[in-house]
Amino acid sequence: MAENFVTAVILTFLAGASTGLGGAIAFFVRQATPRFLAASLGFSAGVMLYVSFVEILDKSKENLQDLYEPQIASLAAVLAFFGGIALIALIDWLVPAYENPHEIHHIEDIGTQEHAVKYAGLLRMGLFTALAIAIHNFPEGLATFTASLSDPLLGLPIAVAIAIHNIPEGIAIFVPLYYATGSRKKAFLFSGLSGMAEPIGGLAGFALFQPFGVEIMFGFVFAAVAGIMVYISLDELLPTAEEYGRHHLAITSLLLGMAVMASSLVLFA
Repeated sequence: MAENFVTAVILTFLAGASTGLGGAIAFFVRQATPRFLAASLGFSAGVMLYVSFVEILDKSKENLQDLYEPQIASLAAVLAFFGGIALIALIDWLVPAYENPHEIHHIEDIGTQEHAVKYAGLLRMGLFTALAIAIHNFPEGLATFTASLSDPLLGLPIAVAIAIHNIPEGIAIFVPLYYATGSRKKAFLFSGLSGMAEPIGGLAGFALFQPFGVEIMFGFVFAAVAGIMVYISLDELLPTAEEYGRHHLAITSLLLGMAVMASSLVLFA
């Protein structure tokens, strides 16, 4: 596990840095294709759903069975899974709807002056969006870091999926801050800083759970991470993909993401 530590930090950092990438391309977002974004988000959801149910939840049970009877281990994994869902749902509930980064507007509207002037207090909205996304990035960072620490080949597709998911969030931060301050540098800075919550969340979560022992840490954290990723996929990625593209495009991309994830697990198992 120790030999994977640096790799886990790098993958978690890169996943978080994609929020800054979203901010960097936000000024040119009107050139983006909504269908491409829909396909990317659907693909990301497919990867995260498949790996959560097939790989991560199974690894949770394996670790817990080293400590408990099989039935108790399964129950503990299920409780931790829904605990992860409850955690990310609580975070969603605590963030006001109009400041929630998941309330993403149509991509063709983002970046226009007409879109921006509809909001009062753009600076406040931008800063709250950056804070909200930073809070959401903590459990995502834990997901990427924990998976990569256990197995880099498992962490890599998770990091890529979360990175795709983070790009629109960077756009959501950049736009109001840019029109509020008139400074691209400040808008980009805040979008990048919010993404850095991912490596911080990964390292902080690892430090918090490590004293309980590696097996029990991975057992409970893996199951909770699976719940977090399932919630993100169903509550954020898939609905946004459906909004930006056609239904069949989102579902086809989701299935393709599952197929790619399944293939990688078979080939590199």
